[in-house]
Amino acid sequence: MSKYAVSGLKLTRVHKLTAAGVAAAGAAALVFTAVPGADAGQSKAAAASASLNVKPVAFSAVDTAARAQQATIAQQADASAAQGKAEAAAAKQQAEAAAKAKVEKERQVKEAASRAAVRQAIPAAVQKPAKVYPNNLDGWIRESLDIMGKNNIPGSYDGIYRNLMRESSGNPTAINLWDSNAQAGIPSKGLLQVIDPTFRQYHVSGTSWNIYDPVANITAACNYAAARYGSMDNVNSAY
Repeated sequence: MSKYAVSGLKLTRVHKLTAAGVAAAGAAALVFTAVPGADAGQSKAAAASASLNVKPVAFSAVDTAARAQQATIAQQADASAAQGKAEAAAAKQQAEAAAKAKVEKERQVKEAASRAAVRQAIPAAVQKPAKVYPNNLDGWIRESLDIMGKNNIPGSYDGIYRNLMRESSGNPTAINLWDSNAQAGIPSKGLLQVIDPTFRQYHVSGTSWNIYDPVANITAACNYAAARYGSMDNVNSAY
């Protein structure tokens, strides 16, 4: 029977090799323990070897953590830089938008001022020159008629001409010193022989306050005739 048989069991080749390995390992252990002459230096060397075998594992772990920390810091720095760029870009856009808005506002103000200047210039450009009347009987009557038209005073060229020729023969400085008005101290004066109280009462704004002024005299007389007779055209004698 083989020496590797245990409890009546037959060992295979694998079992035999395994058992032989275990036995050899045990013998080696006994040799290192029991051999006289194995000194403390050998033990220290073994301990140092064991210690050296552990350290790389510890350094490896520290390096991994450091690299992870560095990666995190780098990511944070990249994120901060990206945020800074975004904020700078936003600030630049805001500044550009503000500058454009300022330019646009200035343009609008200039255009508004230009339009206002044009509006002011147009009336001056299209304004008709003041009408000029000749300084004679015809001019006086026509100027008086224009003023009468603006003040809704009725009367015609023929009606005015007919009456002033009868009253003064067309003399703007004529004065009556012999009738009842003259005897009362208020002589009739001017083209249409108006007394001072009547002239002042029926004076038309925009004309002279001089009773001998031809236009003022005609206009005031026609205003009085309109109030009393309806129009100077209805006057055919002393009035």
